[in-house]
Amino acid sequence: MNLLTQLEQLPGSYAGPTRPEAAPYGVVGAGEGVLAAALAQTLIPGNLTHSGTQFVVSSTDAQPLAQDYASLAEVAGAQVRRIGVGTAAGDMDALVPGGVGGTYHAAQLLAYASGHQAEAEEAERLLTEIRERCQPSVTENNPARDLAWTLWNRTPLLLASADAEALLQAWQSLLARVGKTLAVPVVGDPLVVLTGAFEARHEKGDAKVGLLLGDLDPALDISREVLESRVDEVHHLPYPASNLASAYPQQLALWYLGAWVAAYLAECYGTPPEDSPVLRRAQDAVTSGTPEGASGVSHLRMEG
Repeated sequence: MNLLTQLEQLPGSYAGPTRPEAAPYGVVGAGEGVLAAALAQTLIPGNLTHSGTQFVVSSTDAQPLAQDYASLAEVAGAQVRRIGVGTAAGDMDALVPGGVGGTYHAAQLLAYASGHQAEAEEAERLLTEIRERCQPSVTENNPARDLAWTLWNRTPLLLASADAEALLQAWQSLLARVGKTLAVPVVGDPLVVLTGAFEARHEKGDAKVGLLLGDLDPALDISREVLESRVDEVHHLPYPASNLASAYPQQLALWYLGAWVAAYLAECYGTPPEDSPVLRRAQDAVTSGTPEGASGVSHLRMEG
């Protein structure tokens, strides 16, 4: 199954547990679990908890760190629920599919397990709406495909408000893993960065596109004005309209939109959107503990 088909089938495909665990909650991620944990922190603001339930989301290549997190939580007095993304080694309480879609499955599991069924269901509704607009059969006015062509042969600069920084990580990861292109997140104070970054060499703003993700706070709105005078284009990707005040469904929806954009960007470049051989070999080397030189990872060359 190719990635576009996987994305098309993603909304409504969550089939994991839905029973809430004991509160309060903490969540940490390692390896491929980092992004899901970051998105779920709009629902579970704490990293580590001394009681209730500690969620540890991890992939096979990050088991030592995940075990450290679990041990800390157990010593503190919390019950630990370990969620494996993909084929995870060790004693896992739940497994979700790996790959790009693993973020969706792990995030939805965390939403249900932390007692946020309404937010999980609203996320499904928003993802379904995005699919109807972005799936391959939509050949005109497809926002994901149109944005992909805008980003073609350009470098995206990613901006978001402080309470939505998980989106910066999400889009940078998706555009690299799927779209095979570098995106630069602007973290910290965007005004400090953007008012000075192009002053010494104005041409550095060429072939750059600003992407503002989520709601615009006052600083981000001014940053947009600054950026418009320094790069080729600036696009604001607002949250989709939601029936709930929670940011979780909206952020997961923007993650999903980013996956579509990245898949179409790979199509623009004529590259496969699936994981690169370098990523797979690097993950295998980390999992096995093989030194880099022995694994051959350091000897892989860029093609094309």
